[in-house]
Amino acid sequence: MSEKPRKRDAIGTQERILAAAQAEFARKGYDGARVDAIIVRAKVSKNLLYHHFRSKEELYVKVLERTYETMRRRQEALPLAGLEPVEAMQKLCEATFQTFIEEPEVIIMMNTENLHRGRHVAKSPIIRQLYSRLSTTMETILSEGEKRGVFRSGVDPVELYISISALGYFYLSNRFTLSMIFDRDLKAPDNLERRRAHIVDMTLAYLTAGAPLGQVIPPAPSAEPPERPAARSRRKA
Repeated sequence: MSEKPRKRDAIGTQERILAAAQAEFARKGYDGARVDAIIVRAKVSKNLLYHHFRSKEELYVKVLERTYETMRRRQEALPLAGLEPVEAMQKLCEATFQTFIEEPEVIIMMNTENLHRGRHVAKSPIIRQLYSRLSTTMETILSEGEKRGVFRSGVDPVELYISISALGYFYLSNRFTLSMIFDRDLKAPDNLERRRAHIVDMTLAYLTAGAPLGQVIPPAPSAEPPERPAARSRRKA
């Protein structure tokens, strides 16, 4: 067998193990997940799993990296170059929320890792590098907006991203309890659409308040947001 097919087989096996591990860790958390269950899901032997990953903890760290890479890949795929700062920020807000909707394992894995106080994330230099690139993107958009007079000055890109992320993350991670408390299906398409617009409005209202050119009216929703559910009109009770 040539080197290339062997390498492809190894990559395919690793991906299969990681996908199985992500499903198991998402269902049962780090402590509850069992390597034997991952082996069954991935359809590999225990020896093969440990050939690629030396321990359960190393496998979990790799799954976390895969989770954060999914988030960043979706954000980096956005064609932000050349856009007006307001539109670029709008698209970033929408894509972040859409990723949480379409990749629910991202929220589950983040919740699990926070229970462990981030000790596994701390062992991954890759995750820090991913968010270093995000900070650079945010700084570029904010700097251009400030230069054009449409964004306020002195905005911390890290604080801003935490706020954008939180507006979607909290909504979806607590949707079951909040849906019961407020008697509203937070996952219904019209409510997701309303929340998406709310995140954009909140973010742009903060960024444009006090800007030299005054408060900017948020742009209309993107014509083609990724996998966007169709909006339905709904009269408030």
